[in-house]
Amino acid sequence: MRNRFLLATPVALCVASLLPQSCPAQTLPKFGFAVGVSTLGAGIQAATAVTQHSNVRFGFNYFKYSASFDKDGVAYNGTLKLQSGELLYDQYIAGGFHVSSGVMLYDGNKGTATASVSGGQSFKLGGATYFSDSANPVNGTGTIAARKTAPEILMGFGNLLPRSGRHFTANFEFGVVFQGSPKATLNLNGSTCATPGKSCQIISSNPTIQSDILSEQTKINNDLSVFKYYPVVRLTFGYSF
Repeated sequence: MRNRFLLATPVALCVASLLPQSCPAQTLPKFGFAVGVSTLGAGIQAATAVTQHSNVRFGFNYFKYSASFDKDGVAYNGTLKLQSGELLYDQYIAGGFHVSSGVMLYDGNKGTATASVSGGQSFKLGGATYFSDSANPVNGTGTIAARKTAPEILMGFGNLLPRSGRHFTANFEFGVVFQGSPKATLNLNGSTCATPGKSCQIISSNPTIQSDILSEQTKINNDLSVFKYYPVVRLTFGYSF
């Protein structure tokens, strides 16, 4: 009888919360960080546990690439810069499988380029053909940018803050950023000619070519509409404390 009493007493105390300090409590991981690569660029992430089955996570991504290309006779020297900040809430469904919802707090993904057409060379704008004036060659700039904030949803495997007590982790996830269609802006200066060296006009004072520039801009925007939903695929390696 006495043995039963000795065994039952701690349980009764714990249930009744008469001695809360005697009840075993599970300590959640406090902090973890990770580095990795994704379609958003190279990234670094930090996370903290919210509940036994959820984390809140912040990440920053960066990538830069420069290249030259030609489109419709116009030579572009462009730079693509991916730069973004994310805030995510990770809900774990089973084991390491999770669904993450959040927002891209800062979408600095952007493309910039300088444009040029050598004097006497033909090029197209909105389906119309022009020639660059040798005395005042065509030049300009182009930009492509998305809206600054966008919702995001991901799913994947792995936990930056494993509840097993492990410290090193590997995580894979995929999803999409609902950033909307990126918008292109094209600005051209110089003069164009109907034929090489003849009937040349300054672009800024020619309403016809201004209309064709807008048509070319619309054409580029239509090509960019496929990036309305920006795909995210990410692999990270982390450490939790």
